Amino acid sequence: MKRFYFSTLCLCFIMVSKGQDLVEKIDWNAYLESYYNFDFNQPNANQIPSFLYNYNRHNEVNLNLGFIQASYVDEHVRGQLALMAGTYANANLADEPDVLKNIFRANIGVRLSKKHKLWVDAGVFDSHIGFESAIGANNLTLSRSMMAENSPYYLAGVKFSYTTSDENWDFSLSYLNGWQRMQRVEGNSTPAIGHQITFRPNQRWTFNSSSFVGNDFPDQMRRMRYFHNFYSIYQPNEKWNFIFGMDIGWQQTEKGSSKYNNWFSPNLIARYQFNNQFGLAGRFEYFDDQDNEVIEGNSMNEFGFQTSSYSFTFDYQITPLVLWRIEARHFFSDNHLFERSNQLVKNSFFLTSSLAIQL
Repeated sequence: MKRFYFSTLCLCFIMVSKGQDLVEKIDWNAYLESYYNFDFNQPNANQIPSFLYNYNRHNEVNLNLGFIQASYVDEHVRGQLALMAGTYANANLADEPDVLKNIFRANIGVRLSKKHKLWVDAGVFDSHIGFESAIGANNLTLSRSMMAENSPYYLAGVKFSYTTSDENWDFSLSYLNGWQRMQRVEGNSTPAIGHQITFRPNQRWTFNSSSFVGNDFPDQMRRMRYFHNFYSIYQPNEKWNFIFGMDIGWQQTEKGSSKYNNWFSPNLIARYQFNNQFGLAGRFEYFDDQDNEVIEGNSMNEFGFQTSSYSFTFDYQITPLVLWRIEARHFFSDNHLFERSNQLVKNSFFLTSSLAIQL
């Protein structure tokens, strides 16, 4: 009996020791971004146009995104769990079930080869589409482009990824629940697929191609969507950074039809870093969705959506952890798409400021 107790005690000690080792390998990090946004059209409901999901409250100080994340990585297994809050989550995850609306990331991955960087990840993960993320401090500009706001920020499913030994090429293939959906549309039995190819020939250039193919409607209303995103990044030195991106998509007008509606959006960003603290970025973009496929028609865009925008962002890195930004942004269109004093007008102007901390 004494040997049994001694053996049990030793086993418990070993399990606790291994558990402590695992806990020590978990990395914790957090992000918090508050903001103030003023829409000079002064919407009555204090809500800016619905095609924008970040910094979307007018004339109030609010939280755009805050999350806390636990990450684990070793040679064979990796995982992330991040829970979030903020107006971004309220707007961008409005169609998700309540229990899922506060999930920012939740995935686990297994390495499939000892010799090669070949992984399979399953769960909720960042979208492979586009060069902008929901984490504002990681983007060149304060606000997100129209192309980023109207394509997925996150995806759910299974992703196979491979990185070459020289790290010049990244490849991924995804089996997805839908267009930015953790839970598939009711009555939909058709999964979606996506791909990503990233090429970095040297330290100055990055080229990326990403796609999505799938149906985001119930089976009896099936309308296939084909979407492609391309971008290139050029960094000639430590001070300058240039990005050019283009989204283009097609969607069937109705089930079984050979006719398609389409949308596209080009985007150009340039950023100059004066020193370790100060930077300035400018952006010009255009979004054309005449058939309201991704930007729904309503009282603000009943004539289809064709809008240009330019913006300027000033950055002040107060400390290595804290970033303050201010941005001026102007939207303008040939059509009356924006609302001012219960009337439709052709333009809108925002001033936005944010304060972010990354821990």
